[in-house]
Amino acid sequence: MVRWAADGVLLLHLAFILFALFGGLLALRWRWFPWVHLPAAIWGFWVELSGRICPLTALENALRRRAGEAGYGESFIEHYLLDLIYPAGLTSTIQYLLAAVVIVVNLAIYGWLCKYKRNRHSSPEDNEV
Repeated sequence: MVRWAADGVLLLHLAFILFALFGGLLALRWRWFPWVHLPAAIWGFWVELSGRICPLTALENALRRRAGEAGYGESFIEHYLLDLIYPAGLTSTIQYLLAAVVIVVNLAIYGWLCKYKRNRHSSPEDNEV
């Protein structure tokens, strides 16, 4: 049962990462959604930039140890995703790059949203040359 809880935290962690990266797209549906998403994106940026371990990683490790499994000392990204993306291992440069990805993806999403909403709310006369 504890192992399932650890696996659930792992899935929650992955969902949070995807939400931090792409959650801005939900602002298309709900205008208030940036108030929920931006703090998550800022947290993801800060964790990567500061080199800290996310509390979800610590929780998963604690649950795995309670289940008799070995935890891991590195971050979620290092342990599960980094070998897929950067086989050589995590360096501070790569962490800065990952932090930049969070920012760039979100700036692109919110920039597109602003342009989309502006074009949607402009009158037909505004579009004439």
